[in-house]
Amino acid sequence: MGKIFVLPPDAIEELLQTALVGRIACCDHGTEGGNGRPFLVPLAYGYDGESVYAFSAPGRKIQIMRAQPLVSFEVDSAEAADRWSSVIVEATYEELTSIEDRQRALEIIADGAEVPATTTSTIVYRLRVTSKSGRFEVPDDEAHRFQ
Repeated sequence: MGKIFVLPPDAIEELLQTALVGRIACCDHGTEGGNGRPFLVPLAYGYDGESVYAFSAPGRKIQIMRAQPLVSFEVDSAEAADRWSSVIVEATYEELTSIEDRQRALEIIADGAEVPATTTSTIVYRLRVTSKSGRFEVPDDEAHRFQ
């Protein structure tokens, strides 16, 4: 077990820019057929410094976020049990419907690679960030560098 510290803003931004997979958490507060439980899903994403972008086929996650657009998003990186960092973002779900907004979002997600193909039923969305926080842990013998 190491010591846990607050992740500085520049390290929060770096982790959001470089993590390969994020996890979105949304909560089903009684939508039709819902059970009121949180729903957590991993996803590939893009980040532009203000919002997280992703796309999905219609399904449970989209249904829940349409009913309750307040979500959390998490990314992390771990090298060992006592050497990791994690960022949690609070955000608001917004569907992107204009051709320009959808294309820009897909370009952000692709990050220089080929833009993913979508169909008219693909939901392209943004999680507009309202707050960010992060933590990291280092082994005890390195903790003095961060105190």
